[in-house]
Amino acid sequence: MRLTLHTLFMMVLAGCSTSPSPILPPEKLTELDNKLSIKLLWQRTVGNGASDNYLKLKPAISGKTGYAIDHQGYLLAWDLHSGKKLWSKKYNTPASSALSLTQDRLYFGTSLGEVITVNRKNGQLIWRAQVSSEVLSAPVIDGNAVVVRTVDGRIHSLSATNGQKLWVYDRSVPVLSLRGTSSPIVVDGLVISGADNGKLTALSLKTGAVLWETTIAVPSGRSEIERLIDIDAQPLIRDGVIYAVAFQGRLAAVRIDSGRILWVRDISSYNGMTMDTNRLYLSDSEGKVWALDRFNGATLWKQERLLRRAISRPVIQGSNILVGDFNGYLHWMSRTDGRLLARTRLGQDPLPDIEEDEEADSMIFSQSRNILATPVVRNDIAIVIDRKGLLSAFRVSESI
Repeated sequence: MRLTLHTLFMMVLAGCSTSPSPILPPEKLTELDNKLSIKLLWQRTVGNGASDNYLKLKPAISGKTGYAIDHQGYLLAWDLHSGKKLWSKKYNTPASSALSLTQDRLYFGTSLGEVITVNRKNGQLIWRAQVSSEVLSAPVIDGNAVVVRTVDGRIHSLSATNGQKLWVYDRSVPVLSLRGTSSPIVVDGLVISGADNGKLTALSLKTGAVLWETTIAVPSGRSEIERLIDIDAQPLIRDGVIYAVAFQGRLAAVRIDSGRILWVRDISSYNGMTMDTNRLYLSDSEGKVWALDRFNGATLWKQERLLRRAISRPVIQGSNILVGDFNGYLHWMSRTDGRLLARTRLGQDPLPDIEEDEEADSMIFSQSRNILATPVVRNDIAIVIDRKGLLSAFRVSESI
């Protein structure tokens, strides 16, 4: 069974009915004097976005062109600097994954267990292939291989030429898991993939054979919810080291050539992390943002003013870190020390008074403002899409 985070929180709340400790609401935002200049460049809608579905339909950008898709299979190509529509196409299929792109193609997965490939210039269908179940993570393309992870735990390798099956790796999944999967990583002839059972696996890109498997997290607790240890956050690779984190589990640095663990620390995340030369930046399950030394996992700073706001995976923009939250807010913080520097909100209405917005902030998931997909950054421009398909571009200056 796949759980959305909303369902999970409701089940936790129900399970705590005999406990004297209630579930705490999202951290209330306080007034912030912006230290950055945040200018809205344009905004437009992309169909109905994810709507009521828990789907992270992150836009894809190449050069001056951006691409985004909604949950009904409406695909839009737009100009990065103006937001102007370049072309659109509707495939009448329930798209469920973010887009991947190559020089001339776009790829996405569907809730019906399809992988669809189209021409990047006009959206013309090239091929569609059936896989074993729903595809929630973006396909990964390497040479002639299209590697796809499905929610039933399988990893499929398809021919980029025609979608024909090359190999399938099958593994068991727990009875209960979070709704979400991380995309595999393909590097140096290996397919690296996290699983819902807390394991990290390396497969041969050519044959699908298992080369090594490492346990990142071990389930603990008495209930099925307490024993969730999905690796839904996207692993990262740098200098021959893989960084992987599990929900209710651990963050680990793993040697790519052998699967040997270099260091671990207890931390829980389902949204994930990003990194620069020396640091990992991670959004944990409670809404804390961490900066960690990537060589040993030591804490460099921690930002706790966004607790329980269901923040996105952090993304680097210049000398800052950017995250989105459940209620349509974007937050910029310093990479140096984690200080909150600026905030803005999606939508045409001005930033509301924080006190007046307290009722909306008490909701676990706002159906109109919720930022599920990680923001996309291109130099000084940040692109973000909310749950209802509002796509916005902001120009960010380091000083005002």
